[in-house]
Amino acid sequence: MAISASRPIVVCGHLCLDIILGFPPAGEPREYFRPGRLSIVDAPVISTGGAVSNVGLALHRLGLPVRLAAKIGDDHLGRIVLARIEDAGAGLGRGIAPVEGEVTSYTVVLNPPGIDRTFLHCPGANDTFTAADVPDAILGEGAVFHFGYPPLMARIWSDGGTGLAALFARAGERGMLTSLDMSLPDPASPSGHVDWDAFLARVLPRVDLFVPSIEELLFMTDRPGFDAIAARGGGEAVVREVTFAQVGRLALAAISRGVSAVLVKLGDRGAYLRTGPRGLRGLEGWETRELYTPVFKVPRVAGTTGAGDSTIAGFLASIVKGLSPADALTMAVAVGGCCVEALDAITGIRSWEETRERIDAGWRRAPAAVREEGWIDSGGGVWIGPGDGAR
Repeated sequence: MAISASRPIVVCGHLCLDIILGFPPAGEPREYFRPGRLSIVDAPVISTGGAVSNVGLALHRLGLPVRLAAKIGDDHLGRIVLARIEDAGAGLGRGIAPVEGEVTSYTVVLNPPGIDRTFLHCPGANDTFTAADVPDAILGEGAVFHFGYPPLMARIWSDGGTGLAALFARAGERGMLTSLDMSLPDPASPSGHVDWDAFLARVLPRVDLFVPSIEELLFMTDRPGFDAIAARGGGEAVVREVTFAQVGRLALAAISRGVSAVLVKLGDRGAYLRTGPRGLRGLEGWETRELYTPVFKVPRVAGTTGAGDSTIAGFLASIVKGLSPADALTMAVAVGGCCVEALDAITGIRSWEETRERIDAGWRRAPAAVREEGWIDSGGGVWIGPGDGAR
């Protein structure tokens, strides 16, 4: 059955208010974090954040119909969240439920130029969100169901994935293509001690598209491997040092659990796509593909907040529009490239047509990070891997 482009993409899961500090472009970034120092910073950017906002509003700016499903508190921050969502598009907030007595989730984003961002996060109402908070009426409307950030939602991860698997099953029974994104757990928090490999073993059989970052994928399926690399420099070291052979093995493991396609976000190295032998229902040419593309070059990276989520939005939009795997991968990193040109997660996103025009006008990509035997340069900015069945 083909995916209907007229039915909305339902984006569900984590929602918060982002308070992004404004750092001047000059100065030594790490000096801002020296104990006892008073640093002068610029005005903050206050915006909605989390998977529901970042993916959902990016899809809306791309011109796709969207339904959002999330929980907030009935407090001042919650009113700001609803107002910002409604400002982005009339009616977008109708699936967001304010809950009496709960605290709205918020994140303070430290995003100084030249180093990776850091988050100070209060989960708030996200911690009480369960599968029961997603009504069947919303699922019945949609063509695609995307869920984001289970590690930041205590009631979602605390049952080992049973409830989330049931939620994905409900979506699949209604003909929806299902998509799952993760977030990197704080190793010192309770979610950092969850058996995430067992969690994924329970959930992934119900998922069509798995779209994690390489840090998340390695942390959850090869914790010793993650710890060994992260000891040399944290998440930045994971992105920098992981090999494409490692990425391929991790993606294949997810496919062996029932996933149809795995999109692995590789930070400033680009994105990797692996698909299974059955491909994606309703789409031709998605069977047994292994592809990689570097990021697009931008004049200046203003901030990386939301870059991964906007990449997912570009990927989901491409699938709904029936693009080939190579074109979907290209569009994914193009939307991600637009995102990093603004400090917040949404302002830099352009319409679908504007983004395509930018690509067609010769938007240059960064040098490819592939340096391993068996990879072939397709000549179109996408590299074909040794595990690609289309060659």
